[in-house]
Amino acid sequence: MRVTAEYDTPMPMRDGTVLRGTVHRRAEGGPFPALLARSPYGEGAFRMIPVTAALEAGFAVVLQHCRGRGSSDGEFRPWRDEGDDGHDTIAWITGQPWSNGEVVMTGMSYLAGCALQAAATRPPGLKAVYAAMTPHDFHDGLKYHGGALALGSALNWGTMQAALGLMHAAEAGEDVGAAFGALLPAMTDQATALRTLPLDTIEGIPWWREWISHPARDAFWEELAETLRHDRIEVPVMHVAGWFDLFLAGTLENHRRLGGPLVVGPWSHLTAASSGTGRLDFGFAASAPAVQLEQRQLAFLMGRDTGPAVRIFVMGDDVWRDEESWPLARAVDTPYYLHADGLLSPEPPVSAEPATFTFDPRDPVPTTGGPTLLADPTNVGPQDQRDVERRPDVLCYTSEVLGSDVEVTGPVSVTLHAETSAAATDWTAKLVNVYPDGRAMSVIDGIVRTGTPTGTYTIDLVATSQVFKAGHRIRVEISSSNFPRFDRNPGTGRPAALATEADLVVQNQRVFPDSYITLPVVPR
Repeated sequence: MRVTAEYDTPMPMRDGTVLRGTVHRRAEGGPFPALLARSPYGEGAFRMIPVTAALEAGFAVVLQHCRGRGSSDGEFRPWRDEGDDGHDTIAWITGQPWSNGEVVMTGMSYLAGCALQAAATRPPGLKAVYAAMTPHDFHDGLKYHGGALALGSALNWGTMQAALGLMHAAEAGEDVGAAFGALLPAMTDQATALRTLPLDTIEGIPWWREWISHPARDAFWEELAETLRHDRIEVPVMHVAGWFDLFLAGTLENHRRLGGPLVVGPWSHLTAASSGTGRLDFGFAASAPAVQLEQRQLAFLMGRDTGPAVRIFVMGDDVWRDEESWPLARAVDTPYYLHADGLLSPEPPVSAEPATFTFDPRDPVPTTGGPTLLADPTNVGPQDQRDVERRPDVLCYTSEVLGSDVEVTGPVSVTLHAETSAAATDWTAKLVNVYPDGRAMSVIDGIVRTGTPTGTYTIDLVATSQVFKAGHRIRVEISSSNFPRFDRNPGTGRPAALATEADLVVQNQRVFPDSYITLPVVPR
């Protein structure tokens, strides 16, 4: 097979901006359907696109840089232009002599968002979308979780995009010295930058103050939401998620709204190609290559997919399992209560005495694993929580040793009846798998930011598929911070982005034993 590659091919947009990309196609034959991927990350991100396999399958492949990135002109504005630019790019493709008028889109993370935003504009010629590990909304589940700022991922991603923007400007001949100097502290020492107070004094990231000054879902976020209207997406979509991905909730919600095949593996945002995540190795069979995900992606985009409606990796058993739908209809939502003596049990508590702890936002509970996208790529997924659990500001509720396997597959949440001495606080929860040797491996976590000192709160832990094996124990951790995955709640009720060191107040917390975690238990 002889292939031609046309680099820096100009593609004009409706406002006159010229975007550029590479067009790969067979040297003979045609016309061809096109596989399109659009990226804000430069050339490196395109290496995850199955170019050779797509060419062999009969596609032309178009790899385009988003505006303001790579060799494309214009200004990069996160999420704002991707729908219209994707629409115009598809129109350009279908107008080429080598095109048969059909286009499919693919990608992971921001690239998948580009595909869904383009699909929402209903461009003629678009036939299908493959969307992996991408949010369903730009406020909920991307920049904010349960009302708390996803500080670590926001700063890490924002710093990277700001640096890419400076590189783009420098290549265009602009003087970026001052801007680079402003960004340098966040680039070279994110650990210090994350503890900056007030947060709105962090420099160098063009969109930073916009993100952090809109903690509630207001007009700013509603305007962005209009670029991803699920009710306007008509083409079939295949969804891929990871149990330890920070966009698990978004991918599951995209699937709920749009339908289409769903695959969920034991992966974080960057580990789908490997067999392990965090401190656990699930075996080679757990990897995307082993489950032939690339082959299924192309089969779906060609309209030839015969795979199951839902395929999930069941951790603990460490096997793939096909299902008819998500969530599983046979799962039984089972409350496990947080007893005052530290017992986690499906039996309701007898005592009403609360458990207590003191939270000081100057010394927050450190993020140890979970669905993260931090500067430290090793701080992700299942990690041993024993050091965290020794802290006096972490409550632990643990089941008896399990006499038989307990499978938990589906949405997980904690219903917390609690109060604080402060005007406002955060409540965090973590589901943990305790091994016979004492290891306490994290499964999933969540947070809720409250504006009242007392109440009943729901902490969304999203979902999992975890078999707690016989001889193990189930544990739930409750605290008021998970830093820097989330920003710190100062406790005054003042917006966290504006809080100074002087605003941080000690928060005395009470958790009542009628609180519980809801586990979707699958009969075995």
